Amino acid sequence: MTALVTATTEGVSAGAVLPMASTICCGVLALGALVRDRRSGVHWAFCVGMAVLLAESVCSWHSARAVSPEEMLRWQQLRFLALCPLTGIWLLFSLSYARGNAREFISRWRLPIVGAFVLPVILVGFLRADLLALRQDAITKTWMIRLGPAGVLFCILILIGSVVVVMNLERTFRASVGTMRWRIKFMLLGLGVIFVARGYTSSETLLFRGINPSLESLDSAAILVGALLMLRSFFRTGQSEVDVYPSQSVLQGSLTVLLAGIYLLIVGVFAQVVGYLGGDAAFGLKALLVLVAVVVLAILLQSDRVRLQLRVFVSRHFQRPLYDYGTAWKKFSEGTASCIEQKELARSVVRLVAEMFQALSVTIWLVNERKEAMTLAASTSLAETGGRIHSLQEAETSAVIEHFLRSPAPVDIEKSTENWAVTVKEWHPAEFPDKGGNRVCIPMAGRGEVLGLIVLGDRVGGVPFSMQDFDLLKCVGDHAAASLLNVQLSQKLLQARELEAFQTMAAFFVHDLKNAGSTLGLMLQNLPVHFDDPVFRADALRGIGKTVGHINRLIARLSMLRHELTIKATLADFNEVVTSALAGLDPGAGSVLSKDLQPVPNVRLDPEQIQKVVTNLVLNAIEAVPAKGPVRVATRCVGASVVLMVSDEGCGMSADFLNHSLFRPFQTTKQGGLGIGMFQSRMIVEAHGGKITVASEAGRGTTFQVFLPLPKES
Repeated sequence: MTALVTATTEGVSAGAVLPMASTICCGVLALGALVRDRRSGVHWAFCVGMAVLLAESVCSWHSARAVSPEEMLRWQQLRFLALCPLTGIWLLFSLSYARGNAREFISRWRLPIVGAFVLPVILVGFLRADLLALRQDAITKTWMIRLGPAGVLFCILILIGSVVVVMNLERTFRASVGTMRWRIKFMLLGLGVIFVARGYTSSETLLFRGINPSLESLDSAAILVGALLMLRSFFRTGQSEVDVYPSQSVLQGSLTVLLAGIYLLIVGVFAQVVGYLGGDAAFGLKALLVLVAVVVLAILLQSDRVRLQLRVFVSRHFQRPLYDYGTAWKKFSEGTASCIEQKELARSVVRLVAEMFQALSVTIWLVNERKEAMTLAASTSLAETGGRIHSLQEAETSAVIEHFLRSPAPVDIEKSTENWAVTVKEWHPAEFPDKGGNRVCIPMAGRGEVLGLIVLGDRVGGVPFSMQDFDLLKCVGDHAAASLLNVQLSQKLLQARELEAFQTMAAFFVHDLKNAGSTLGLMLQNLPVHFDDPVFRADALRGIGKTVGHINRLIARLSMLRHELTIKATLADFNEVVTSALAGLDPGAGSVLSKDLQPVPNVRLDPEQIQKVVTNLVLNAIEAVPAKGPVRVATRCVGASVVLMVSDEGCGMSADFLNHSLFRPFQTTKQGGLGIGMFQSRMIVEAHGGKITVASEAGRGTTFQVFLPLPKES
């Protein structure tokens, strides 16, 4: 397979035709994109990418016309230089094209993008001597261009980049539905042809460690076919408004990765077949014919019309229902079950409805809370963020709601002349008025009210909606309404819980501030009378300092709920940390504090945070016991953990409080407590990889145990 380079010009003209044609097509596409599309990052990436392919085609054309080995080597080196930005620019394009969440993907892939730009430049710019080399066959005396170590690495980068680009294009295609898929299909197919061929030629070059002009002809043929497909996509309108939202998972369910893995196992088979059919002499023409056949097959397999006609044929001639209702209902239920926001639910519903009924245009309009307007929630044909907000005003909304309250059934709005139907048709224009069939409007009704509308149109092949379709559409509308009600109720419940938590926190906070304010108020009342008394002034200053300190501690404890807990773990003596925490506590006259600290191994922990846990547990125990009641603090080693135990014989806690309220914020049994200490303590312990347990009985006392894992080396 290694190319034989001769100084003759025989056959040069035939080998230069494909590069010349691909050069012209790349130039036309780049100029067309500059003239036609708005200036955005994705369009600049496309123009630069086509310019890279154009430069490569020019080098391939000159290489095919070379009359000496040295001239061919020079043009091949220039070709590698032109290919330096290929992987990076098309990776950036594949992550951005037609994606509404492109910024998330680019941020996540920023390191691979930088590597795709930088590594080829390093290989070509700094390791140029190890890129390509001329070798003369000892027997045939012909010249060959061999890959050096840097050339091998360069081809590996091109191969990996081609697979990743096709994988991203596949992900975009899978995420698109309806007219969005119709608009971007030929662009994705064209690029897919180019990079599938690029992956094949890169693997063949790596396999035989040499530059083969026949493989360059295949790349040129792929660019020619791909450019024609992309040119076809330019005639489809509205490309700038397409926004799809692919999944963030990288390899899950990727057909590209599966096929690439299978191909790399059988690489070289196609080369053997070509050799059997006639060798390298007619490789370019045969590769072009194979590519055209593969592209035609791919277009047929991706044709929504072909798939729909196949389903209708099977239903008509084999006496099967048009839909597998069990499978369709399961798919619809699973697709909407995890949605927790209205926008997310609407996008899932339009995707499922578009796939289920083979409709290219599906739109959901939702009635707002005041019942005065309908707002666009999701669509496969209308742009959600296109510089203007689609909405139906109060008069039109009232007419729509009144109609569907009277008759909550799907309506063929093409056959209706009522004002509300005319308005809906204006807001949901037909993309294919002569070939897409009639538009249908389905109400999302539940609990005696209309929550929104689903509008379908542009059905593949213009197939009219049958009674089976209308029956299933009615069920879909009811199911979507029920799901929407669940989402709305969940959001209201969440808001109610947040408000309840805020009110509880505010009540505790206001109570403590009121006490602090009363203390300061009494001091201010007595200050004019006793200002000259030094003892009073000293007591007043101490009281003010104590009150301010209490307010600061209150604010600090409340702030723990909104700050992320940060653990700075070091290897420390657990008993020493416990002793330091106990040294700052004054049990007072109400309890007797006893310690039983047994020798334990050192533990990785944050001393400051663990001291907070010890302080919270011991203070709770002191406040729970009666006068002279015992509070015991002990440490020991149990299995692979060190354990802190804090026990008392105080009032204890009920089983219901233990099971449902103990570790929740703002839940407390103490009259002046905030209910934050135990919530904070469990957060700290779990952040250390440990756990906290409690055993308590009302009137019998409480025992807390804190388990912290020992280091593995212990």
